Amino acid sequence: MSDELIQFGYLVAAVLFILGIRGLARPRTAVRGNKLGSLGMLVAVVVTLTDNDIIGYGAIVGGLVVGTAIGVLLATRVQMTGMPQLVALFNGFGGAASLLVAAAGFIEVLDVVEPDLETSVATAAALAIGGVTLTGSIVAFGKLQELVGGGAVASAPLRVLNIAVAVATIVFGVGLAADPARWWMWALVAVSLVLGVTLVAPIGGADMPVVIALLNSLSGLAAAAAGFILDNSLLIIAGSLVGASGLILTGIMCRAMNRTLVNVLFGSIESSGVTADADEVYAGRVTSSSADDVALLLETANRVAMVPGYGMAVAQAQHAVRDLTRALQERDVEVVFGIHPVAGRMPGHMNVLLAEAEIPYEQLLEMDTINPTFDRTDVVIVIGANDVVNPEARENPDSPIAGMPILDVDKARTVVVVKRSLSPGFAGIPNPLFAGDNTLMLFGDGRAAVEDMTKALAEL
Repeated sequence: MSDELIQFGYLVAAVLFILGIRGLARPRTAVRGNKLGSLGMLVAVVVTLTDNDIIGYGAIVGGLVVGTAIGVLLATRVQMTGMPQLVALFNGFGGAASLLVAAAGFIEVLDVVEPDLETSVATAAALAIGGVTLTGSIVAFGKLQELVGGGAVASAPLRVLNIAVAVATIVFGVGLAADPARWWMWALVAVSLVLGVTLVAPIGGADMPVVIALLNSLSGLAAAAAGFILDNSLLIIAGSLVGASGLILTGIMCRAMNRTLVNVLFGSIESSGVTADADEVYAGRVTSSSADDVALLLETANRVAMVPGYGMAVAQAQHAVRDLTRALQERDVEVVFGIHPVAGRMPGHMNVLLAEAEIPYEQLLEMDTINPTFDRTDVVIVIGANDVVNPEARENPDSPIAGMPILDVDKARTVVVVKRSLSPGFAGIPNPLFAGDNTLMLFGDGRAAVEDMTKALAEL
């Protein structure tokens, strides 16, 4: 294949990637965008294989067979509730691939000539970012899968350790760029792998949406750096697209929590003043309810809003929520869903679960859209959400979550909170919503509680 045709193939693949990402920005075009991106990757693989003098295709075919088998197994076995863990692993695989490609390319060049500055810098970047992405993603997977502790840990020694390891990573990276040698490379790989662990291990599970978005961005940046080593323009373009989109998403997640990225990575949620304890907030003020009582409210409602949280994912209640939604719609009740950007454990977690349950995307309203409508909503059903509906963020400037944008569910006529207990969210503070005059607490498993509501409604 001529060089002109190969470059044209790379251009086609790059355009397909861009169109694919653009399509993913809207629900109606997401499927088409996914197909365009997949087609772009197919073109990229074919052109890349044609562009290089490959003596034997045995290893490539073997890798395709093994990778396809693993992909099919994951696609058929992993439940939608496990998507955050799977996404974390995919980010790690991307980092590992970039690290291995960078190391192999650097060693190959080093055996022939002394690498130039561009190759050395690109190698240092790919190794450092790829190593952090690999181990950081593995730790994130462990936290999401509850294989390791999911709580946030913030202390001065941990901050010092993180800074020390980060500085060491930079030093070894600069050393590799200035004096290309294998021992610099292996030292950089080792310290970057450690940095990934020390960086993500102290971060709480509730901050995983931000962490996953950041790791996704890092995997793209590592791929772009590997593209400079291989002199592959398509890899540079694709990696840059992933890196940029991941950084934008990370910024959106941080704004949704009213926190900075530095605070998420190196700090924890801390109060600037004294906050009330649970006894002060809840004592004698919490009103328990039953599925029958809630059904009576729903029977007379004209507009109902569902607000899902991580508790819905844990209980796998999305299909029960769909059944309740359909039962209400059969009674001509308007049903909408309020989606907070950081509800769940990955960006778009609630959207994915509800889409799996065949909830029309048009019913899923973003926070800025649904908030002005809560004051004319008859019933809000909060399923497993906590801090994202805590009015402390809006009313108490001394609260640890002060300024965090929330769903203003407390402004509705009646709020029904489905929750196992009065346990706090990731901020570790009580939620005055649970003791509100217009709030009913329905304690129990999320799926069972929603199923009981649907059954009680059908019997009326």
